[in-house]
Order: sequence, then structure tokens, then C-alpha cells
Amino acid sequence: MSKLSEAKILGGIGALLMLIGGSIFAGIGAIVGLILIFIAVRYISDETKDNSIFDNYLMHFIFIIIAIVAFIAIFFASIGGFTFFSALEQLNPADPMDVWEFLQPYIMWWVIGGLIAWIFLIVSAMYLRKSYNSITKHTNVSYFKTTATLFLIGAVSAIILIGFLIIIVAMVIEIIAFFMIPDKLPPSKET
Repeated sequence: MSKLSEAKILGGIGALLMLIGGSIFAGIGAIVGLILIFIAVRYISDETKDNSIFDNYLMHFIFIIIAIVAFIAIFFASIGGFTFFSALEQLNPADPMDVWEFLQPYIMWWVIGGLIAWIFLIVSAMYLRKSYNSITKHTNVSYFKTTATLFLIGAVSAIILIGFLIIIVAMVIEIIAFFMIPDKLPPSKET
């Protein structure tokens, strides 16, 4: 079995696990899926002898991690640990003014954390686009280019929440893209 055939199977299963695994097994499926996609992208990079494919995918992953860590760090730094939760217990949820007064000092920090995460999400999508566009160039599977474009559009529009739906659509097309990888690289168009 060629590396491209293995990339097809590993990437397709990995992308499927990324889509459904996160919600079913509290993230375990998504982590396994991510590992499978990493291996698949590495195989494609090796087979095409184009290291930028894997390097750009790795940068995509690093910026996603930075986005998540930045948001979580700002969130927890803003609430000040367990004092937030003990104060939350004494809150009267039936009184909207009480809830607003309680949350008001935190909202600014949460928005800042969200904006920082959003910026890193966009940068991440740009690296994914570079990686997947290179895969399209080498394999002639245009679904990778479509996936990359939708991930970028989804990242940019995530600020208005519709982007997360676009990212879900991109994840579905990513599954198709991996399963469409040919067993052998098509002849190079460069002459």
C-alpha cells in the first residue's frame, strides 16, 4: 500500500473523527482524529517531496493551540479563580440587574480574549490554506482547496458566529477531500 493510499484512509477517518468525535467522546475522538490527519498530511508531504505541506499544517495547529490557550488563560485570569464561583452561588439569577452588575467587570476581558483567539484562528486558517492548496496542486483534488477556503471564510466570520457553521461545512468537505486522494500522484504539469 502506497503512502498516498494510507494518507487517504488515515486522513479520511481522522477528519471524520474530528467532525463527530469531539462531541461524542468529550474530545477524545477529535484528538485521535487530529493525530490521524497529522500522519496523513506527513505522508502526503513525504510522497510529494514538498515539506511546506506539513510545515504549514504544523503552523496551523500551533496557532489553533495558541488561540485556545490565550482565550482560556484570559478567561481564568479575569475571573480570579474560585472566588468567581463562590460569588456566583450568591447571585440572584431572577434579577437581571444583579446578573448584569456581577458580569459587567468580566465581559470586557472575555471580549478581549475572544478577539485575540479570533485573530489566531484566522492566522491558523491561512496556514491551513497554504497546506491544503499545495496538496491540491500535487494531487489534483480540488476539494482540499475548497476546504481551505471555507475554513478561512469560517475563521473570518466566526466573530459573528455564522463562521462556526461554515467551519462545520468545511470539515465535511475535508472528509471527502481525503477520501478522494488518488493512490498515485498524477503526472506533474510542470514542463
